Amino acid sequence: MSEAAVMTRGNAVVHEGDSSAVGTGRSDGRNRRAVETRRKVIAAAKAMIAETSTAPTVVAVAKRADVSVRSVFQHFGDVESLFVTVMDAIRQEIVVPPPGSSSRPLSVRIASVVQNLAEIFDKIVPLRVAAGQFAGHPALIERALASKQELRAATFEAFAPEFGVLGEPAREELADAIGAALSLDAWIVLRRRDGLSFERAMAVWRLTLTALLAHRFATTAAE
Repeated sequence: MSEAAVMTRGNAVVHEGDSSAVGTGRSDGRNRRAVETRRKVIAAAKAMIAETSTAPTVVAVAKRADVSVRSVFQHFGDVESLFVTVMDAIRQEIVVPPPGSSSRPLSVRIASVVQNLAEIFDKIVPLRVAAGQFAGHPALIERALASKQELRAATFEAFAPEFGVLGEPAREELADAIGAALSLDAWIVLRRRDGLSFERAMAVWRLTLTALLAHRFATTAAE
């Protein structure tokens, strides 16, 4: 070690390497506290949305997370940013099952698609209802469009044999019809407005999807 690396202050000897280590330790401690605060805030907001289907206020989230209101604003800036972060966290936790082989019988694929969608949508209904007050937020619009495209692609994959025999206009029309009939908003109507049980709502969707596919191919055959 060079002489320049050791400086005396009174009776103390301070090593530059030791000073750096102290600074790093303090920084790591602050980072860990910041990460933990952020985690607690997101967890609190998720729980409150699941319980109430409304976007909680920053004050309520801070109280639930046992942190200061200032800490919430330091991490998220505003309630809209917090909501978008919570939405992304919930989306990351959702496991989307693979569509399975398109060679399976049509009735089996219909049941599988409906089951998968129903399970996913039932988990995010509270979030979607709560998002209503931020309907015009650019980040939420972007995510909604991305989800719509993902579901559309999954529909084409699940029913590849059926879509494969259709012309382009008919393919797009059928995909539009399925997307509208089996949307998150449609699921909310069945479950929240009409008060249907999970199983009964799925039965409605199986019937709807079966009818849409049958109608499209009957129309195509008649043309």
